[in-house]
Amino acid sequence: MEKDLIIDVTPKEVSIALLENKRLMELNKEQVNDNCAVGDLYLGRVRKIMPALNAAFVDIGQDKDAFVHYLDLGLGFAAIDYFTQQIRAKKKGSELYPNLKLGHILEKEGKIGDVLKQGRPILVQVVKEPISTKGARLTADISIAGRNMVLLPFSEKVNMSSKIASKEERRRLERLIYSILPANYGLIVRTAAEGKRAAVLDAELRSLIKKWEDAWPKMEQEVVPQRLIIENSRATTIVRDLLNETFNSIHVNDEELYQEICRYIATVAPEKAKIVKLYKGNVPIFEHFEVSKQIRGSFGRVVPMKQGAYLVVEHTEALHVIDVNSGVRSKMADNQEGNAYEINRMAAEEVVRQLRLRDMGGIIVVDFIDMDVSENKVKLFKYMQELMGNDRAKHTVLPLSRFGLMQITRQRVRPAMEINTAENCPTCRGTGKVSATIDFSESVENQLVYYVQEKGQKKLKLELHPYVAAYLSQGFPSIVMKWQWKYKCRLKLLPSNEIAMLQLRWLDENLQDI
Repeated sequence: MEKDLIIDVTPKEVSIALLENKRLMELNKEQVNDNCAVGDLYLGRVRKIMPALNAAFVDIGQDKDAFVHYLDLGLGFAAIDYFTQQIRAKKKGSELYPNLKLGHILEKEGKIGDVLKQGRPILVQVVKEPISTKGARLTADISIAGRNMVLLPFSEKVNMSSKIASKEERRRLERLIYSILPANYGLIVRTAAEGKRAAVLDAELRSLIKKWEDAWPKMEQEVVPQRLIIENSRATTIVRDLLNETFNSIHVNDEELYQEICRYIATVAPEKAKIVKLYKGNVPIFEHFEVSKQIRGSFGRVVPMKQGAYLVVEHTEALHVIDVNSGVRSKMADNQEGNAYEINRMAAEEVVRQLRLRDMGGIIVVDFIDMDVSENKVKLFKYMQELMGNDRAKHTVLPLSRFGLMQITRQRVRPAMEINTAENCPTCRGTGKVSATIDFSESVENQLVYYVQEKGQKKLKLELHPYVAAYLSQGFPSIVMKWQWKYKCRLKLLPSNEIAMLQLRWLDENLQDI
């Protein structure tokens, strides 16, 4: 399976599309200057203790207070809290941390009011982003993730990924880790570490420790709350978690992010450095790689499948519901039971894709087409489990009920991706009336005159529908040529299927809106 990562950087957001065999499987959007992301480390302040919930609300500087449960404080919270309070008292972290005692373990049946007080500073990490009306979910059990390992401050345990099957390799990694791991640090060795040289693992361990220790001076400051460590950008996080031998290419249209990804890959997987490519084409990157087309066909309420079958996806506050419909699909089997099984099997593939694509979490109920044969129900359940095996999010799949319903729970760490594929006509703006076509070229010319003579733009680019672009550029001399000669400017047309028939988007020579 080939994997391609397509990254579209705009002034407002970074959109990241993961393609598997050229098919869109995941879509992530990261807002520029987003203030809260999974993995970010904060020095917060306890806002309110909730004894009934055995939890507390913590101010981390967001619109909504974050939430931490007693069980999320971690067994080593006593050492974490002691370190936090001491460093706030101007003790040097470099002297304090190596001599820290980690012996005292938090009681599992304890009360949060016994360990936290209102107004107290607390070191926390985001594990779930704000969703709907809920604030972020926090933990005080700190971890800092890398490509080959996860660093665990205030811990002494070393865990190995169960996917590393070779006993000899596990022993090699264990001996290596214990030889380079400083005091009061634990580690989780990830699957990607298998076969890696000692120098690579040592360099990454040092970089993770430096990332943690660089946060200590910030903790001494009077500002509370404040963010101490920013998780990698969504792009590098996805590269970190997914990069393997099946990765074919990473295309990005921004020089700065391109350099960031190159530096990251050079550190964790130097042999993959050549797969990162800077896209410089005039056509928008998502359109060039046909991502936009797949987005339009995948995010609607109705999701079409092959030969007329389709899914209907509904979202509620409590759960997501997916209905499987055969539509006008022609029969592929000899009987109704066989046909229902074939449709359900095809629908299962699209359901798994939709879960990853929209990042749907919580409870998902899938209403498959009714089948009477128990063997087919079992086969469909096992096939769904097999398909969900590629999903990185934690999940549970239950067998079909007597009503043909399959229940799935999937880890939810950020809001589900929703893209409204229905919109008002940008030409008539919902009125149902448009100006006469004969006036259109004159309207374009008037706008060109404004940008050239009033705004002083001599090099312009115009994004418009391909049909309109063909009309303006046909013949010799074309309408565009005449305008360039008449107004002494340079005008380049950028045909785009994302633009409505009579819609225009004026850009400068750097492809920025003007």
